[in-house]
Amino acid sequence: MADKKIIAETERLILRRYKKEDLQDLFEYLSDAKVVEYEPYKPMTFSEAKENLEWRIGTDEMVAVELKDSRKMIGNVYLGKREFDSLEIGFVFNRNYWGKGYAAESCEALIAQAFSNGVHRIYAECDPANKRSWKLLETLGFLREAYFRKNVYFWKDENGKPIWKDTYVYSKLNNV
Repeated sequence: MADKKIIAETERLILRRYKKEDLQDLFEYLSDAKVVEYEPYKPMTFSEAKENLEWRIGTDEMVAVELKDSRKMIGNVYLGKREFDSLEIGFVFNRNYWGKGYAAESCEALIAQAFSNGVHRIYAECDPANKRSWKLLETLGFLREAYFRKNVYFWKDENGKPIWKDTYVYSKLNNV
C-alpha cells in the first residue's frame, strides 16, 4: 500500500506532508534571515517553528520537500486553493540547497500534478527585489501579468508607518 503522506516523487526528491520529525529541519531554514527575507514573517525561534509545524501538519496546502538520498527535509512548496479552479504557489528552501535545481524540480512535479487534476491556473506573487524567485517562475514557464506598486506591507517603521512593497504577479495556465 502506498504511503498516503507522499504527494509526488521526482528523481531526487520526495514531496510529502509534514510530520513531527521535521522540526529541526524546518527550524533550520525558517530561522535564517536570508531565507525569510521576502516572507511576511521574521526569522522564527525554535518554539515559533514548533508552533508553525503544527499548522503545516494540519494543512494540505504545504508540501514538504525531502531529499531521497539523505531523507533531509530541505524546504517547502505552498499550493493554496483559490477561486475559479486556481492555485497560488510559493516556495521556501533551506539556503544550503539553493542553486541545485530542487525548487524547480519540486515545483514542476506539483504543477504537472495540479494541472492533470484539472486546475485551470496557478499564480504567484513575489517582491520584484527577489530576483531568484521571479527568475525561477519564468524558468517554470510563468508569465508576468502585473507589477503592483506599493500595494502591500508586512512591517511598520519605528513611527508606526507601513513599509510599502511592490509586487510582481505571475501565472501559468493549464493548456489542456
